[in-house]
Amino acid sequence: METVSRLNSIFGEHLRSARKAAHMTQEELAFRANLDRTYISLLERGLKSPTLTTFFQLCQALDQQPDIFIAQINAQL
Repeated sequence: METVSRLNSIFGEHLRSARKAAHMTQEELAFRANLDRTYISLLERGLKSPTLTTFFQLCQALDQQPDIFIAQINAQL
């Protein structure tokens, strides 16, 4: 369970960093990814895990390649 929490935390940090680098608010990212802003907040704080579908929606909204996004997260584990 601790590994899941750490992974969620790292994912959230990376998501927040990617969103800020794209000069987007949580609301804008949520709109582009067809998600709720509060859900983006939960993801960024590491309190939720995205589904595979959600992950791809986020990558598309951020104009990020999913494999590169995962590799960057994996490097922090």
